[in-house]
Amino acid sequence: MQNVKRLWGVIIVMAVGNLVLASLLVTHTINQSESSQSPKPEKQGEQKNDRVVAKIGDREMTILELQTALEHHYGAELLGQMLDREVIRLEGNETGTSIGSAEINRELKRMQQGYESEQQFYASMKSQLGLSEQEIKEDVTNKLLLEKLATKHIQITDAQVEDYMKTHADEFKQNTEYNILQIIVSTKDQANKVLAELAKGESFATLARDRSLDDATNNSGGDLGWIEGDDPFVAAPVLETAKLLKVGEVSKPVPLPQGFAIVKLKNRREKVNPDLAFVRENVRRELALHEAPPLKDYVKQLREKWKVSILDPQFR
Repeated sequence: MQNVKRLWGVIIVMAVGNLVLASLLVTHTINQSESSQSPKPEKQGEQKNDRVVAKIGDREMTILELQTALEHHYGAELLGQMLDREVIRLEGNETGTSIGSAEINRELKRMQQGYESEQQFYASMKSQLGLSEQEIKEDVTNKLLLEKLATKHIQITDAQVEDYMKTHADEFKQNTEYNILQIIVSTKDQANKVLAELAKGESFATLARDRSLDDATNNSGGDLGWIEGDDPFVAAPVLETAKLLKVGEVSKPVPLPQGFAIVKLKNRREKVNPDLAFVRENVRRELALHEAPPLKDYVKQLREKWKVSILDPQFR
Protein backbone atom coordinates (compact mmCIF):
# COMPACT_ATOMS: atom_id res chain seq x y z
CA MET A 1 0.00 0.00 0.00
CA GLN A 2 2.70 2.47 1.06
CA ASN A 3 4.75 1.80 -2.08
CA VAL A 4 1.68 2.43 -4.30
CA LYS A 5 1.28 5.87 -2.70
CA ARG A 6 4.97 6.66 -3.15
CA LEU A 7 4.91 5.61 -6.80
CA TRP A 8 1.90 7.80 -7.62
CA GLY A 9 3.42 10.59 -5.62
CA VAL A 10 6.56 10.55 -7.79
CA ILE A 11 4.54 10.35 -11.01
CA ILE A 12 2.24 13.22 -10.07
CA VAL A 13 5.10 15.40 -8.75
CA MET A 14 6.68 15.12 -12.19
CA ALA A 15 3.36 15.95 -13.86
CA VAL A 16 2.83 19.00 -11.64
CA GLY A 17 6.34 20.24 -12.34
CA ASN A 18 5.81 19.93 -16.07
CA LEU A 19 2.47 21.75 -15.88
CA VAL A 20 4.01 24.60 -13.90
CA LEU A 21 6.93 24.93 -16.27
CA ALA A 22 4.64 24.79 -19.29
CA SER A 23 2.48 27.51 -17.79
CA LEU A 24 5.47 29.77 -17.33
CA LEU A 25 6.65 29.19 -20.86
CA VAL A 26 3.22 29.88 -22.32
CA THR A 27 2.93 33.04 -20.20
CA HIS A 28 6.28 34.25 -21.50
CA THR A 29 5.26 33.59 -25.09
CA ILE A 30 1.99 35.48 -24.61
CA ASN A 31 3.83 38.41 -23.02
CA GLN A 32 6.20 38.59 -25.98
CA SER A 33 3.28 38.48 -28.41
CA GLU A 34 1.41 41.20 -26.55
CA SER A 35 4.55 43.33 -26.44
CA SER A 36 4.95 43.17 -30.23
CA GLN A 37 1.34 44.31 -30.75
CA SER A 38 1.06 46.95 -28.04
CA PRO A 39 1.32 50.68 -28.84
CA LYS A 40 4.06 50.92 -26.18
CA PRO A 41 5.59 47.47 -26.36
CA GLU A 42 9.06 48.05 -25.00
CA LYS A 43 7.96 49.88 -21.85
CA GLN A 44 5.19 47.43 -20.99
CA GLY A 45 7.36 44.42 -21.84
CA GLU A 46 10.22 45.74 -19.76
CA GLN A 47 7.95 46.20 -16.76
CA LYS A 48 6.76 42.60 -16.97
CA ASN A 49 10.18 41.11 -17.69
CA ASP A 50 11.91 43.15 -15.01
CA ARG A 51 9.61 41.92 -12.23
CA VAL A 52 11.85 40.73 -9.43
CA VAL A 53 11.04 37.21 -8.23
CA ALA A 54 13.97 36.62 -5.84
CA LYS A 55 16.90 38.35 -4.17
CA ILE A 56 20.27 37.20 -2.87
CA GLY A 57 21.69 40.12 -0.91
CA ASP A 58 21.75 42.97 -3.42
CA ARG A 59 21.43 40.61 -6.39
CA GLU A 60 17.94 40.61 -7.91
CA MET A 61 16.58 37.87 -10.16
CA THR A 62 13.83 38.77 -12.62
CA ILE A 63 11.04 36.80 -14.18
CA LEU A 64 12.81 37.07 -17.54
CA GLU A 65 15.89 35.29 -16.16
CA LEU A 66 13.71 32.51 -14.78
CA GLN A 67 11.77 32.13 -18.03
CA THR A 68 14.95 32.12 -20.10
CA ALA A 69 16.45 29.37 -17.94
CA LEU A 70 13.23 27.34 -18.15
CA GLU A 71 13.13 27.65 -21.93
CA HIS A 72 16.79 26.65 -22.21
CA HIS A 73 16.57 23.58 -19.97
CA TYR A 74 12.97 22.40 -20.42
CA GLY A 75 11.56 24.19 -23.47
CA ALA A 76 12.05 21.40 -26.00
CA GLU A 77 10.64 18.72 -23.69
CA LEU A 78 7.59 20.75 -22.71
CA LEU A 79 6.84 21.86 -26.25
CA GLY A 80 6.98 18.21 -27.24
CA GLN A 81 4.48 17.29 -24.55
CA MET A 82 2.14 20.07 -25.66
CA LEU A 83 2.35 18.92 -29.29
CA ASP A 84 1.73 15.31 -28.29
CA ARG A 85 -1.42 16.26 -26.40
CA GLU A 86 -2.68 18.27 -29.35
CA VAL A 87 -2.18 15.51 -31.96
CA ILE A 88 -3.90 13.04 -29.62
CA ARG A 89 -6.84 15.43 -29.33
CA LEU A 90 -6.99 15.95 -33.10
CA GLU A 91 -6.88 12.21 -33.79
CA GLY A 92 -9.62 11.62 -31.25
CA ASN A 93 -11.83 14.22 -32.89
CA GLU A 94 -11.25 12.86 -36.40
CA THR A 95 -11.93 9.24 -35.46
CA GLY A 96 -14.82 10.01 -33.14
CA THR A 97 -12.90 8.49 -30.23
CA SER A 98 -13.62 9.89 -26.79
CA ILE A 99 -13.29 8.97 -23.14
CA GLY A 100 -16.46 8.65 -21.10
CA SER A 101 -16.93 9.42 -17.44
CA ALA A 102 -17.20 5.69 -16.62
CA GLU A 103 -13.73 5.06 -18.08
CA ILE A 104 -12.25 8.01 -16.19
CA ASN A 105 -13.84 6.86 -12.93
CA ARG A 106 -12.56 3.31 -13.46
CA GLU A 107 -9.00 4.56 -13.93
CA LEU A 108 -9.26 6.87 -10.93
CA LYS A 109 -10.47 3.93 -8.88
CA ARG A 110 -7.38 2.00 -9.92
CA MET A 111 -5.14 4.92 -8.96
CA GLN A 112 -6.78 5.17 -5.56
CA GLN A 113 -5.82 1.64 -4.56
CA GLY A 114 -3.68 1.88 -1.42
CA TYR A 115 -5.66 4.83 -0.03
CA GLU A 116 -8.35 4.53 2.62
CA SER A 117 -10.90 6.38 0.52
CA GLU A 118 -11.44 8.55 -2.52
CA GLN A 119 -11.56 11.60 -0.25
CA GLN A 120 -8.20 10.72 1.28
CA PHE A 121 -6.66 10.31 -2.18
CA TYR A 122 -7.77 13.75 -3.39
CA ALA A 123 -6.97 15.39 -0.06
CA SER A 124 -3.48 13.90 -0.18
CA MET A 125 -2.87 15.08 -3.74
CA LYS A 126 -4.10 18.56 -2.84
CA SER A 127 -2.23 19.02 0.45
CA GLN A 128 1.05 17.42 -0.62
CA LEU A 129 1.25 18.40 -4.27
CA GLY A 130 -1.27 21.19 -4.80
CA LEU A 131 -2.92 19.10 -7.52
CA SER A 132 -6.65 19.58 -7.90
CA GLU A 133 -9.18 16.89 -8.71
CA GLN A 134 -9.82 18.52 -12.09
CA GLU A 135 -6.11 18.50 -13.01
CA ILE A 136 -5.84 14.81 -12.16
CA LYS A 137 -8.88 14.03 -14.32
CA GLU A 138 -7.46 15.98 -17.27
CA ASP A 139 -4.21 13.99 -17.16
CA VAL A 140 -6.13 10.72 -16.86
CA THR A 141 -8.36 11.64 -19.82
CA ASN A 142 -5.37 12.35 -22.07
CA LYS A 143 -3.66 9.09 -21.06
CA LEU A 144 -6.77 6.99 -21.65
CA LEU A 145 -7.46 8.63 -25.00
CA LEU A 146 -3.95 7.84 -26.20
CA GLU A 147 -4.28 4.22 -25.11
CA LYS A 148 -7.69 3.82 -26.74
CA LEU A 149 -6.44 5.26 -30.04
CA ALA A 150 -3.36 3.04 -30.03
CA THR A 151 -5.42 -0.11 -29.40
CA LYS A 152 -8.57 0.65 -31.37
CA HIS A 153 -7.89 -2.08 -33.96
CA ILE A 154 -6.90 -4.71 -31.39
CA GLN A 155 -9.55 -7.16 -30.17
CA ILE A 156 -9.00 -9.05 -26.90
CA THR A 157 -11.49 -11.88 -26.39
CA ASP A 158 -13.08 -12.96 -23.13
CA ALA A 159 -11.21 -16.24 -23.44
CA GLN A 160 -7.87 -14.41 -23.55
CA VAL A 161 -8.81 -12.45 -20.42
CA GLU A 162 -9.87 -15.58 -18.52
CA ASP A 163 -6.76 -17.45 -19.60
CA TYR A 164 -4.52 -14.66 -18.34
CA MET A 165 -6.30 -14.52 -15.00
CA LYS A 166 -5.97 -18.28 -14.55
CA THR A 167 -2.28 -18.37 -15.42
CA HIS A 168 -1.52 -15.35 -13.20
CA ALA A 169 -3.71 -16.28 -10.26
CA ASP A 170 -1.25 -14.81 -7.74
CA GLU A 171 -1.94 -11.32 -9.09
CA PHE A 172 -5.61 -11.58 -8.14
CA LYS A 173 -5.49 -13.42 -4.83
CA GLN A 174 -7.07 -11.91 -1.73
CA ASN A 175 -4.56 -10.49 0.74
CA THR A 176 -4.68 -9.83 4.46
CA GLU A 177 -3.96 -6.30 5.70
CA TYR A 178 -2.76 -5.39 9.17
CA ASN A 179 -3.24 -2.18 11.17
CA ILE A 180 -0.03 -2.08 13.21
CA LEU A 181 1.22 0.12 16.05
CA GLN A 182 4.88 0.21 17.00
CA ILE A 183 7.23 1.75 19.54
CA ILE A 184 10.93 1.77 18.63
CA VAL A 185 13.55 2.08 21.42
CA SER A 186 17.32 1.64 21.42
CA THR A 187 17.79 -1.11 24.04
CA LYS A 188 16.02 -4.21 25.28
CA ASP A 189 15.94 -2.76 28.79
CA GLN A 190 14.00 0.27 27.50
CA ALA A 191 11.65 -2.07 25.65
CA ASN A 192 10.95 -4.01 28.83
CA LYS A 193 10.22 -0.76 30.68
CA VAL A 194 7.68 0.15 27.98
CA LEU A 195 6.02 -3.25 28.43
CA ALA A 196 5.89 -2.73 32.19
CA GLU A 197 4.16 0.62 31.76
CA LEU A 198 1.69 -0.89 29.29
CA ALA A 199 0.92 -3.59 31.85
CA LYS A 200 0.09 -0.85 34.36
CA GLY A 201 -2.48 0.58 31.94
CA GLU A 202 -0.45 3.31 30.25
CA SER A 203 -1.69 4.24 26.76
CA PHE A 204 0.27 2.75 23.84
CA ALA A 205 -0.20 5.99 21.89
CA THR A 206 1.18 8.08 24.77
CA LEU A 207 4.24 5.87 25.16
CA ALA A 208 4.83 5.92 21.39
CA ARG A 209 4.72 9.70 21.41
CA ASP A 210 7.06 10.01 24.41
CA ARG A 211 9.44 7.08 23.91
CA SER A 212 9.52 5.96 20.28
CA LEU A 213 12.56 6.85 18.19
CA ASP A 214 10.60 6.53 14.94
CA ASP A 215 9.91 10.13 13.88
CA ALA A 216 7.57 8.93 11.11
CA THR A 217 5.05 7.39 13.53
CA ASN A 218 5.64 8.64 17.08
CA ASN A 219 3.40 11.69 16.67
CA SER A 220 0.57 9.44 15.44
CA GLY A 221 0.80 7.10 18.42
CA GLY A 222 3.03 4.65 16.56
CA ASP A 223 0.31 3.92 14.01
CA LEU A 224 1.61 2.53 10.70
CA GLY A 225 -1.90 2.44 9.21
CA TRP A 226 -3.16 -0.47 7.12
CA ILE A 227 -0.22 -2.50 5.83
CA GLU A 228 -0.12 -5.40 3.40
CA GLY A 229 1.74 -8.47 4.56
CA ASP A 230 4.61 -7.96 2.11
CA ASP A 231 5.00 -4.17 2.41
CA PRO A 232 8.70 -3.50 1.67
CA PHE A 233 8.69 -0.22 3.61
CA VAL A 234 7.94 -1.85 6.96
CA ALA A 235 10.64 -3.79 8.82
CA ALA A 236 10.15 -7.52 8.16
CA PRO A 237 10.47 -8.47 11.88
CA VAL A 238 7.65 -6.03 12.72
CA LEU A 239 5.40 -7.46 10.00
CA GLU A 240 6.09 -11.09 10.86
CA THR A 241 5.46 -10.42 14.54
CA ALA A 242 2.17 -8.64 13.82
CA LYS A 243 0.93 -11.58 11.75
CA LEU A 244 1.26 -13.85 14.79
CA LEU A 245 -0.57 -11.54 17.20
CA LYS A 246 -4.23 -11.51 18.06
CA VAL A 247 -6.12 -8.24 17.62
CA GLY A 248 -5.29 -6.00 20.59
CA GLU A 249 -2.29 -8.11 21.63
CA VAL A 250 1.17 -6.60 22.30
CA SER A 251 4.41 -8.37 21.44
CA LYS A 252 7.55 -9.00 23.43
CA PRO A 253 10.62 -6.94 22.41
CA VAL A 254 11.40 -7.52 18.74
CA PRO A 255 15.08 -7.12 17.73
CA LEU A 256 15.77 -4.63 14.96
CA PRO A 257 19.04 -3.33 13.45
CA GLN A 258 18.47 0.03 15.19
CA GLY A 259 17.21 -1.34 18.50
CA PHE A 260 13.99 -3.04 19.60
CA ALA A 261 10.32 -2.72 18.69
CA ILE A 262 7.17 -3.21 20.71
CA VAL A 263 4.42 -4.20 18.27
CA LYS A 264 0.67 -4.08 18.77
CA LEU A 265 -1.87 -5.43 16.31
CA LYS A 266 -4.70 -2.93 16.27
CA ASN A 267 -6.76 -4.78 13.68
CA ARG A 268 -6.62 -7.09 10.66
CA ARG A 269 -8.87 -7.48 7.64
CA GLU A 270 -9.10 -9.32 4.36
CA LYS A 271 -8.42 -6.96 1.51
CA VAL A 272 -11.62 -6.68 -0.48
CA ASN A 273 -11.28 -7.91 -4.04
CA PRO A 274 -12.26 -5.29 -6.63
CA ASP A 275 -15.33 -5.95 -8.70
CA LEU A 276 -14.55 -8.74 -11.17
CA ALA A 277 -15.81 -6.66 -14.10
CA PHE A 278 -13.34 -3.95 -13.07
CA VAL A 279 -10.52 -6.51 -12.90
CA ARG A 280 -11.37 -8.00 -16.29
CA GLU A 281 -11.46 -4.62 -18.00
CA ASN A 282 -8.04 -3.75 -16.61
CA VAL A 283 -6.69 -7.10 -17.83
CA ARG A 284 -8.26 -6.56 -21.28
CA ARG A 285 -6.72 -3.11 -21.49
CA GLU A 286 -3.24 -4.33 -20.47
CA LEU A 287 -3.35 -7.19 -22.96
CA ALA A 288 -4.33 -4.81 -25.76
CA LEU A 289 -1.52 -2.42 -24.87
CA HIS A 290 0.91 -5.34 -24.90
CA GLU A 291 -0.08 -6.12 -28.50
CA ALA A 292 -0.11 -2.48 -29.62
CA PRO A 293 2.98 -0.66 -30.88
CA PRO A 294 4.85 1.30 -28.17
CA LEU A 295 2.88 4.42 -27.32
CA LYS A 296 5.91 6.58 -28.07
CA ASP A 297 6.05 5.21 -31.63
CA TYR A 298 2.31 5.69 -32.06
CA VAL A 299 2.52 9.34 -31.01
CA LYS A 300 5.38 9.79 -33.50
CA GLN A 301 3.08 8.46 -36.23
CA LEU A 302 0.41 10.96 -35.20
CA ARG A 303 2.91 13.81 -35.39
CA GLU A 304 3.77 12.78 -38.94
CA LYS A 305 0.12 12.42 -39.91
CA TRP A 306 -0.80 15.87 -38.56
CA LYS A 307 2.33 17.44 -40.08
CA VAL A 308 3.85 18.74 -36.86
CA SER A 309 6.86 20.99 -37.45
CA ILE A 310 8.93 22.77 -34.81
CA LEU A 311 10.04 26.04 -36.34
CA ASP A 312 12.44 27.28 -33.68
CA PRO A 313 15.73 25.26 -33.78
CA GLN A 314 16.12 25.79 -30.03
CA PHE A 315 13.14 23.52 -29.36
CA ARG A 316 13.89 20.71 -31.82
